[in-house]
Amino acid sequence: MLRSPRPPLPIRRSHPRRATLAASLATALLLLGLGGTAPASGQAATAATSTDAGSGSTLVKSVRNATHPGAATAQHGDTLDWTVKYQNNAADDTPAPAQVTDPIGGAGGYVPGSLKVPPGWTPSWSTDGSTFGPTDTGAATVAVRAENPVARSGGTEISPLLLAPVQPTAQATGGDGYTPVLYRTPTGEVQAWSIYHHASPAAAKAVCSSLTTGQPCTGGPWPRPLNTTVGPLGTGNTGDLGSPLTTKYVIDPQQSNLLYYPANTATGVGIGCLDLAAHANCGYTALATNGTSPSSANNLAGLAKVGDNLYAVANTGQVLCMTLPGRTPCAGQPYAPIVAANHDLPGNPGALYQGGLTAVGDKVFASSAPQGGGSTVPGAPAIGCFDTSTNTTCAGWSTPHTAGPSSAYYTYDAFTAYDTAGHPNGVCTSTAGGANVLTTCYAVDGSPLTAPGILATLSGSTLTFDPETVTTDTTTRSYFPAWGGSGGSGVTLCYDWRAAAPCAGFPLPATHPTANGGTTRDYGYSYDSTTRCLIGLGDAGVLFSMDPATAASPCQHSGATVTLKPTDFYCDGSTGHVQSYTRARLTGLDLTHVDLGASRVLVTDPDGTPVTTPGLAADGTVDLSGVDPAAHPALTVTAQLVLTSTGDFTANNHPMLVVEYKGDAPQICFRTTVAADCATTAVSNTATGTDATGALTSNTVTAPVAPGAGCQPKVSVQKEICGSLNPHDCAPGGPGPWAKTSPVGLLGLLGTAHWRITVSNAGPVDAAAVTVNDPSTPACRTAAGTFALAAGASRQVYCDSLLLALPVKNTASASFVAANSPAGTVPTNTAASSAVACSLLCLLAVPD
Repeated sequence: MLRSPRPPLPIRRSHPRRATLAASLATALLLLGLGGTAPASGQAATAATSTDAGSGSTLVKSVRNATHPGAATAQHGDTLDWTVKYQNNAADDTPAPAQVTDPIGGAGGYVPGSLKVPPGWTPSWSTDGSTFGPTDTGAATVAVRAENPVARSGGTEISPLLLAPVQPTAQATGGDGYTPVLYRTPTGEVQAWSIYHHASPAAAKAVCSSLTTGQPCTGGPWPRPLNTTVGPLGTGNTGDLGSPLTTKYVIDPQQSNLLYYPANTATGVGIGCLDLAAHANCGYTALATNGTSPSSANNLAGLAKVGDNLYAVANTGQVLCMTLPGRTPCAGQPYAPIVAANHDLPGNPGALYQGGLTAVGDKVFASSAPQGGGSTVPGAPAIGCFDTSTNTTCAGWSTPHTAGPSSAYYTYDAFTAYDTAGHPNGVCTSTAGGANVLTTCYAVDGSPLTAPGILATLSGSTLTFDPETVTTDTTTRSYFPAWGGSGGSGVTLCYDWRAAAPCAGFPLPATHPTANGGTTRDYGYSYDSTTRCLIGLGDAGVLFSMDPATAASPCQHSGATVTLKPTDFYCDGSTGHVQSYTRARLTGLDLTHVDLGASRVLVTDPDGTPVTTPGLAADGTVDLSGVDPAAHPALTVTAQLVLTSTGDFTANNHPMLVVEYKGDAPQICFRTTVAADCATTAVSNTATGTDATGALTSNTVTAPVAPGAGCQPKVSVQKEICGSLNPHDCAPGGPGPWAKTSPVGLLGLLGTAHWRITVSNAGPVDAAAVTVNDPSTPACRTAAGTFALAAGASRQVYCDSLLLALPVKNTASASFVAANSPAGTVPTNTAASSAVACSLLCLLAVPD
């Protein structure tokens, strides 16, 4: 048993010019696409406030209205797109930190999720303007920031670190680590994750080690617990998800940061989700309860992906299933048992499954060792098969196939077999308990297969585990971890399926004397296709690397892989920013320390389709200029290096793979919403930053805000005529009477009419530049003049006219703009109102 089995003119770095009010308005209109010359296709509208670019880097700010593209002004509630263009004008190619900070301030309210930064840059958010964190703080955000630790002149490149040869590294606590899972962060850091096996639900068990730095990942302390609840990893022994004896993991095919793992709780079994990027739990899907009689699903064997489903096998021998990406139980699961139950006694949640799991095509195979002392029906190890196309036992597998002579034998694995052409053609399991390790193999159809003989060289008390299989153009090799018995403190055995023989040039078995003095107690390996190294981990809690060709440790390889998509450097919605690809190159590396003949650079589309096969020049460069960015909008470049010395990888020197293109300066963008407050008449924004050239300050962009429909005065006009013969009654403030029609005969055939015009503002904001329009009585317009009218207020205008003919219908209206409207705002006209001066007969003139 097991003991514990990552332009317009630019603005100078200092002394920004103070623009005049007129220039600021012209700038704002241009930036909004509202005035001046329209920008060329592919360019954001910007305006300069400096006449000398100097020699430093620059920040150029611009804004566009997303709600009303091209509108003369913004309105309350509009969404604005803010862009800052960062032009790195460093004097040399030395990578250096760059930082751009953008206080939201007067720009409006930040729109959650809107911050966009170029590849290689890290976004952060702040709610107080000084403390920044990696999580979007939503509407509470008052400032945003983007940082690049290795910014270079030009800025149109990505510079991941070349991975240094992985030296033996003790895990954070020396715990019982199992097979490592490799993860490359968006910034290029290479991490190795592991989950301690056969650990109780409460125990802290997830560990992250940075292969790039040789240190524990940031975000510790490690290990951390795993929980069913979605959210950040906790600390201490506060988990509720346990781990099985042996396991296989699955990386989400659509999101490489999501790791699925088999787990058990106090009441059942299922599949957990770990977000490697966020260091967070991302859910748990329960698939079966423990049960009481006669057999209990206490734990699981591994995970296998077939199509869009994940499969596992419980202690009961039943097949369990979860759909991707919905993460819901498959219809009809749990399915019928395909293999004998083991360690399935009821009342023993968490009891370890003894066996393994693998998939071949659409078939899932499981091994099981129903030993006594925990199994309802003890028996010999066996292998079963499940057909995922029919959700039943496979043809030729109506009963499980024997994999050992008696219940004294046990197994920790189930692995795929391959024919001499490298095609998967069956399943194998290795069992211990006799004089030597016994390996049994069957074809997919259930017929016997010849087993690889290398494991038979190990004594029967040796523990062997699932191999890591690596396929190249010429070989298909499986690397088997083993320890205990004749496996001592940890060894690796390699089998070449195409040669049907032990791997040429690889010791049998291979020990690891330079890794923790040879004490590794190997559990599993992961192959890094970029560096072409095996990364191992085991019971000793020591992370180490191994050359898959020679078993040398550490593996003297290096490399990096990066996907360059030039359009991801821009966020202003325009096109035409990208001109061409240029090159890839190695930096910080003495090329005499690289075996160029054994090294290579691969250039593919992101899906792996080869684009070109450039050679790695003697100066460490690769020419990409012949690749058309229109035909290949993204390139994945992988450097695979064989080193003759590791002296270039030091604490102060960090070799990199730099992949470049020719194009406009990269952009940082975010969105804000103009406040609904009617007092807001403009929004503005200024970015600051630092890089190798010094402090940076952008131009200040101001966007005028016109009152929206909810911020307009409600002005009305009432036109009346005096109905009294007493002039004092018709004077300003006189009692009248004031009516829409004068009394019949009051004015005779001709006379002087006394008019009153009442202009009222029902709100919600003040009116400005109010004038009265009275075409037939100009004296009324003169008497009114131009005035402001507060919300809720009214003003009366009195005027007279000599009438030479009756009846007369006199009509008036008013025009106005909302208070604080931008200059040039077109006035609004009210509805007209009229009154009638009658003669002896008023039938033909009707007032409004």
